Amino acid sequence: MAADGSRGVLGLWLLAAAGLCGGVAAGKSPSCHEVRTAFQLRQIGPLKLVPDVPTAESDLQICQHRAPTCCTKKMEESYQAAVRRERTQSIQALNFELKYMIVGHITAFQEAFESLLRFAENRTSSLFETAYRPMAKEAAEPVKELFTDISLYVLGAETTVESAVLRFFDSLFPLVYSRLINPGITVLSEDYTECLRLTRQDINPFGHYSKNMVTELSKSLWASRMLSQALNLGIEVINTTEHAALTKECSKALVKMQYCPHCQGLTLIRPCVGYCLNVMRGCLASVSELDAQWREYISTLEYLTNEMAASHDVEIALTGIWNSINEAILHAQLNGPQLSTTVDKVCGQPKQQEGNLSSDNIVPVKEATADTQAFVMAHASLNNRRREFINYMKRSRTFYASIAERLCDGDLVMRDSSTCWNGEDVVESYTSRVVSNGLKAQVNNPELKVRGLDPLISHLIDKLQHFNQLDAEKAKLKLERWASRDAGSGGGRSEELESSGDCDDEDGCQGSGDRIHTADIFKDKKTHPENRNEPKPTVKKIDTTTTTSTVKSSSKHSVTGNGSNPALSSSLVILTALAVLWHHPL
Repeated sequence: MAADGSRGVLGLWLLAAAGLCGGVAAGKSPSCHEVRTAFQLRQIGPLKLVPDVPTAESDLQICQHRAPTCCTKKMEESYQAAVRRERTQSIQALNFELKYMIVGHITAFQEAFESLLRFAENRTSSLFETAYRPMAKEAAEPVKELFTDISLYVLGAETTVESAVLRFFDSLFPLVYSRLINPGITVLSEDYTECLRLTRQDINPFGHYSKNMVTELSKSLWASRMLSQALNLGIEVINTTEHAALTKECSKALVKMQYCPHCQGLTLIRPCVGYCLNVMRGCLASVSELDAQWREYISTLEYLTNEMAASHDVEIALTGIWNSINEAILHAQLNGPQLSTTVDKVCGQPKQQEGNLSSDNIVPVKEATADTQAFVMAHASLNNRRREFINYMKRSRTFYASIAERLCDGDLVMRDSSTCWNGEDVVESYTSRVVSNGLKAQVNNPELKVRGLDPLISHLIDKLQHFNQLDAEKAKLKLERWASRDAGSGGGRSEELESSGDCDDEDGCQGSGDRIHTADIFKDKKTHPENRNEPKPTVKKIDTTTTTSTVKSSSKHSVTGNGSNPALSSSLVILTALAVLWHHPL
């Protein structure tokens, strides 16, 4: 009975088609009215292209049929343009949510990082304005350049953390030498200043603190840089797949599937599911080849996100810059006599005036509490966004493996009807072989010939593969971690922040010392000393609330500040607030 019913429905479809094109139904004249209506509603082209009545069109290239047809060669060309447009729109619709999540996270990441960077820059500037006022004005530009270089590095510029930090200490040493170690120096000539800059690399006036600062920042900023690159690569993948060109074979197959039924007056019939899958898998064979690398990309993205969220490593490293600089300056002052002796031998003696230039001043001390609270709140929100983002991205692992199925879902195919279009006629079921996804499987595709991998997609796969080599680097980096920690230790902030446990990164260790050391990965030609003087754009600073405190400037060969260290006390406020956030997330 069911078979008889299906044959009855099929007979009705065929009778309707014959009546429309042959004029045998109820004595009506043959008409292409329904075809014209569909042509207009879908905005395929000008109505004048559609004939009023079926004709025996002989020059059709795609929708060839023995009976009179409502299609012309011009209509076929319009149909090809329509399927290209519709295919792009369909993929854009599938991509919309994925693209929205990635773009949204890029925006949130950049805003949060720039906010953190401004906060850290203001804290560093306040160090010079309070503890080292004699050199504060001249130190402002090197501080700006340091944080600009860090920002450029994270955003993907061809620079390194090492070159940024060493360039900063090159510029800082002449100021420390002439304003703190020897405050009697009146004016430094350009030649003498340059000699001091070059001498710094040999006499190492800042001890291990400059090296420790490179190590700490390299470890913490590496994941941020890679995440920024990963997010931009994700957008590139989406945009490329949205606008990948259709081959001629694909365009013809899509027209045959979607619009050739119209030529016979069958404007309501839809393709069979298997037929649609064959056509879409053939058209998207190159895109589906992204599947393996896309899955690996999601894993890499998850790893980088976890690296950043694990222990506020970026926040601790950036907000600790001013403490590292303070310790470096104190180290240079403590070794002032020896440095002076060495500099005198290499650069000669600069002009001096009797007495010194220091005096007691009432200077502003920037309050850390309010800024720290705002900073903690902002980054708690970012951590919540991170979790939401990576959970969504994990669900998109199979995006490119299932894209053909998703395009054939919904209104495009006939799922509940007993009849469908198989490319030639209305049938009860599609009987040809349905091939699987992937380029190799298309050799057996009965609907279209796939000639090879799209060059644009091939280039995209290579870029994803290159980026995903990060996974291969992780094992190497972990093996180097303990050696790098031993090499980078020796006192100061690095030792204080290192964890004493033997747990692994994935076990949730929170100490800064537990992070992967990556400074060596990013060393390149730009780290050479002669490349450290390139001009950099400046970063605007945000003013903060001020109170007052008395600071006594140092005399020759003295250590700045005889009481508690303002850098250390404010740093403890920041670290305490971050610890509270970590154990009690908002």
